[in-house]
Amino acid sequence: MKSRSLIESFNYAVSGIIYALKTEKNMRVHLVIAIIVILFSLFFDFSRIELLILFSTIVLVLMAEMVNTAIERTVDLITDEFHPLARLAKDIAAGGVLIAAINSIVVGYLLFFDRLNPYTNLVLFKIKNSPIYLTFVALALVILLTIGIKSRFYKGRGTPFQGGIVSGHAAISFCTATIIAFLAHNMLVSTLSYFMAILVGESRIEGRIHSFLEVILGALLGIIIGILIFQIIG
Repeated sequence: MKSRSLIESFNYAVSGIIYALKTEKNMRVHLVIAIIVILFSLFFDFSRIELLILFSTIVLVLMAEMVNTAIERTVDLITDEFHPLARLAKDIAAGGVLIAAINSIVVGYLLFFDRLNPYTNLVLFKIKNSPIYLTFVALALVILLTIGIKSRFYKGRGTPFQGGIVSGHAAISFCTATIIAFLAHNMLVSTLSYFMAILVGESRIEGRIHSFLEVILGALLGIIIGILIFQIIG
């Protein structure tokens, strides 16, 4: 009978963990980060004390998130109307999670910084000397910024990928031309690259997809991102 009771208690506890993972996005985020950190710790020579601190910190964050979830559900069960004390209970529980998360950042910094510092300098050196990586970053930023700007200022004309306040085609083509100009160090190649970018922008105007101003804004966006990535970082 005791054995069955123990198993049932274990099952209830596991059900609670699964429920928290299914319903709480923050819990899933914490879990993924915990898994990454644990796997990452395998590549470093941590002492027993350091491993104890690391695992205790991870457990503290997960427990704080689960207690926060339990308090929220309890408050929702007691009342479905707004009450200052109900809000205060939820805020205090959320504050506990925040404190645990800040503590985990501090612990992670103290445990990993000295070990990662030499590798970080090496990675940054390789990034600065890797035009392929810088090109990928520049084009990814242009695409993301274009989508973000379009979604922010979308006024019902066209679609987020066709039309909008900036021309995505112009932004990408002018960013590519700027990258080629930085890498080629050749006036003829640079001129031809910008000429092709101008033709892309002109085609957007001819097709009545973008106005002249929208193409100019897209071109400026692409050029600025290309210059920032390759001139400042590279």
